[in-house]
Amino acid sequence: MRLSHLLLCAALIPAPALAATDWHAEGRAILEKAISVPTVQERADPRLGDLTSYLKGKFEAAGITDIMIKPYLNTQAMIVRWPAAGKAKKKPILLLGHMDVVEAKREDWPQSHDPFKLVEEDGYLYGRGTTDMKNGITAITVALLRLKAEGFKPKRDIIVLFTGDEENGGRGAELAATEWRKLTDAEYALNADAGGGAFLKDGTPLGFGLQTSEKMYQSFTFTVRNPGGHSSRPRPDNAIYELSSALKKLETHRFTPALNETTRAYFTARATQEKGALGDAMRRWLKNENDSEAADFIEADPTEVGGTRTRCVATRLQGGHADNALPQMAQATVNCRILPGIPAKDVQAELQAAVGAGVEVAPTLSSHPSPASPLRPDVVKAYTDSIRARHPGSLIIPQMSAGATDGLYFRATGMPVYGVDGTWIVVPDDERAHGRDERIPVKSFNQNLDHWHDLLAKLAG
Repeated sequence: MRLSHLLLCAALIPAPALAATDWHAEGRAILEKAISVPTVQERADPRLGDLTSYLKGKFEAAGITDIMIKPYLNTQAMIVRWPAAGKAKKKPILLLGHMDVVEAKREDWPQSHDPFKLVEEDGYLYGRGTTDMKNGITAITVALLRLKAEGFKPKRDIIVLFTGDEENGGRGAELAATEWRKLTDAEYALNADAGGGAFLKDGTPLGFGLQTSEKMYQSFTFTVRNPGGHSSRPRPDNAIYELSSALKKLETHRFTPALNETTRAYFTARATQEKGALGDAMRRWLKNENDSEAADFIEADPTEVGGTRTRCVATRLQGGHADNALPQMAQATVNCRILPGIPAKDVQAELQAAVGAGVEVAPTLSSHPSPASPLRPDVVKAYTDSIRARHPGSLIIPQMSAGATDGLYFRATGMPVYGVDGTWIVVPDDERAHGRDERIPVKSFNQNLDHWHDLLAKLAG
């Protein structure tokens, strides 16, 4: 056979698809690059442009070219659209993630673990963002690259929104949900910054959470004012002492516990796992929502803090103006995580009543009410099927996040949002997001890459 015929035959034979392990290697390379860029929004130069340029190049090389970089504040967001093949059968799916991370100081991490250098050790990947949440950014990116390489033809547009300031205000998500809405409008959103599973150290599975709601983030200031004076002549009233008394009242104050669709489903599932006193309390509370004693017992457990009610806690202090002067002002910042459906003004009024008229309670920023998203059967099934393909028989538990994500801004406008990440960790050892030695099991990282591929193939196919 002539060489030309051999070349023609070779051209007609399709290139073999990459194996999953090859995509794991690609994911590892992308994560390594992402970790190496210190995308700390508070820095003078968070270098988000380095990461967006890198990811943009990855998408474009794969043939996904509808990409917009949106500068705002001191950072950037990236919006990617993979159009449906032919006429779209349904509205788009929006995929959410954030590229920024919390600051990590080199001196706080062990000598071998530079926080902005990916390190593998003893079956773990270490680095700032390995769990919050450059692993999620990587998983979404690899899933789309892999589906594109496999010739997947989406029946609906797939839109990606990667923001640059989720850890410091969330302005990117707020803009994307409002001013940029034409670029991000979708039937629902899938959030890589929520969901996921946990195992105990002995391998006991605790299940995987599918996040359908999150508490509303709202801070208040407690302020006490006083005429002050010379420190050599103390007054019977003192702004710092009065503020201290108010904070002690806050410490002991408890908001009324309440169940919603998500938390009822969560505690129903958890009650099947807990056989001791904690399980008994969960079963009593589910039977009688007004059993505040049972709810208090649940809330006191370290793994369930924030799950039964609104919680507020003092996070910052300032006061006084000179060592030798009585304070004319003392102020504390109190951060609240409010149950969905409860207005911030009602929490403000309850805090004011708890601390008394001598303390001014005021909100620091406008709140963003975030109603719970309904449990969509298609999303629940796709998530369940994908998780159980890797973890047979795993319990899938609806989940309310105590913290806030970019998803709250979209829920506030009426778009359902679902936290569907497939990452798992070993608790409590791996609970290190925002902390020292942040890490993810290598096996968990690789399984999450496959999870997002299967999830999107199902929901966009």
